[in-house]
Amino acid sequence: MMVDQTSWQDAAADLARGESVFVALWAEPAGDGRVVHLAGRPRGSGAVSVLSLMADAGHFPSIARHHPGAGLMERALCDLHGLIADGAPDPRPWLDHRGAYAFKPVSGAGVHQIPVGPVHAGTIEPGHFRFSVNGDTIVRLEARLGYAHKGTIGLMRGRTIDHAALLAGRISGDSTVGYAFAFARAVEQALGIAPPPRAAALRGIMAELERLANHFGDIGAICNDSGFPLMNALTAVLRERVLRLSATCFGHRLMMDRIIPGGVAADLAEADALLIQTTLAALRAPWGRLFELYEKTASLQDRVVTSGRLDPAIAQRLGCGGYVGRASGQDFDARRDAPYPPYDPMTLAVPGFTAGDVDARIRLRVAELDQSIALILELLAGLPQGALRITLPETSSARTGHALIEGFRGDIFAHVRLRGGLVEDVMLRDPSWFFWPALETAIEGNIVADFPLCNKSFNPSYSGCDL
Repeated sequence: MMVDQTSWQDAAADLARGESVFVALWAEPAGDGRVVHLAGRPRGSGAVSVLSLMADAGHFPSIARHHPGAGLMERALCDLHGLIADGAPDPRPWLDHRGAYAFKPVSGAGVHQIPVGPVHAGTIEPGHFRFSVNGDTIVRLEARLGYAHKGTIGLMRGRTIDHAALLAGRISGDSTVGYAFAFARAVEQALGIAPPPRAAALRGIMAELERLANHFGDIGAICNDSGFPLMNALTAVLRERVLRLSATCFGHRLMMDRIIPGGVAADLAEADALLIQTTLAALRAPWGRLFELYEKTASLQDRVVTSGRLDPAIAQRLGCGGYVGRASGQDFDARRDAPYPPYDPMTLAVPGFTAGDVDARIRLRVAELDQSIALILELLAGLPQGALRITLPETSSARTGHALIEGFRGDIFAHVRLRGGLVEDVMLRDPSWFFWPALETAIEGNIVADFPLCNKSFNPSYSGCDL
C-alpha cells in the first residue's frame, strides 16, 4: 500500500513503541524515482503488511532511527540504490567496501583492537570482526559483512518464476528448503493458488529434515568450540545420516530445488517413507545419550552456561526470532503464529527459555530436534495421495504476494510482485539480519576465547545478509 511520509513515520513510531514487529526494509526502481518498502507485523501475530513510500529526490525517513533492528538492512538499501535515510543513526556503508571503514571507537586505559577476518580458518564464509578488548575481556565487537554480495535479488528481477525460484534456493545454502518454501508460498499467494495436499505435506517433511541436519551440526560445532570435540564428532555422524536420508528419499543431500512454486519436484516412495520412519526412530536413542553426555560434562557446562547472554529485552528490541529469540523469551514461531500448510491443522507447542545464554540456545535446539522428529512422523502417518504440482496460471496484471515461514534459523520473509510470468520485484529476508547485532551485544563482557562458541550458538548466515 502506497503511503505518505506521515503514515510512514506513524509505522516507525509503532515499531519504536513495540506495538509492531519489524520484518523487512527494501527498495526498488519505479519510473523516475525509487520506492522504499517496509514490512511489519503486529506483535504476537504473523499477519505481515507492507507499506510503500516514494523516496522523493532520493530521500526517505529513517526507520533505524526508531527501530535499531532495521539498521543493517537500511544501510544495505542505501548502498544498493543510492538513497539517503534522513536521520539515520548509522549512515556508514554496509556493502560498499571502497575506502577505509570507520569502526566505532572505544577509548580507555588498556583498550586495544584485534582484527579477525574476513578470511577465516576453515571452510566458512567471509566476514570481518573487529574486537575492542581490555585484557581478555571484550569491550565491543563490530561485525562487517558484504564480502559475499552476489546481487541475487537483482538477478531475480525480470526473470521467470521458475528461474527466480532456483536463485531463491541459493540465498543461503544451509536454508535452501526454507528459502524455496518461502518464495513458493509468496508466488502462490500472489497468484491465488495453493499446492496440492501431498505437496504441502512433503514440503513440511523436507523443512523438518533440514532443521534436524542443521541443529545436529550446530550443537556439535558449539561443543567443539567449547573444547569438547568428541561431541562434534558424534553429532556429525547424526547429521550425516540425515543428509544421506534426504539424498535417498528426495534425490539431493540438501533437497535443493525440490520445493517449487505450485508444489514439489520430487515424490516420496512408500519404501522411502518407511526408511524415514525407521531412521528417525533409530536416531532418538543415540541422541538421548549424547545430550546426557552434554549435561554431565562439567568442563563443557562451565563454558556454555552464562556465556553470550542475550537479554530478552534486547532480543525483543532487535526483533530476534528463531532459536536466538526463543532462547531469550521471544515466543514466536511462524509455523504456529502465521500458520501455513502443512502446519496449520497441527498442534505445535513452541519451546522457549529466558536464560538467553549459549546453553539456552543449545537446549532450544535440542527441544526442536524432538519436535521435528514428531512432526515428520505425524506428516508421514497422514501423508495424502494425489498430485505433486499444479500449473501456475498466466496473468498479465501485476500480482503481489508475501509469505512468512519458519526456517531452521527462524522466520524467513518473502515478497514478490509478478507480471506476465516474470518477477518484477522480490525481497527475501533472513533471520540473520537481526542475529548479527544481537551477537555484538551478547558478546560484550565475555572473554575473547569464548567468541567462537558464542558466535556458533547464534550461527548467523553471512550469505543471507549479502543479497
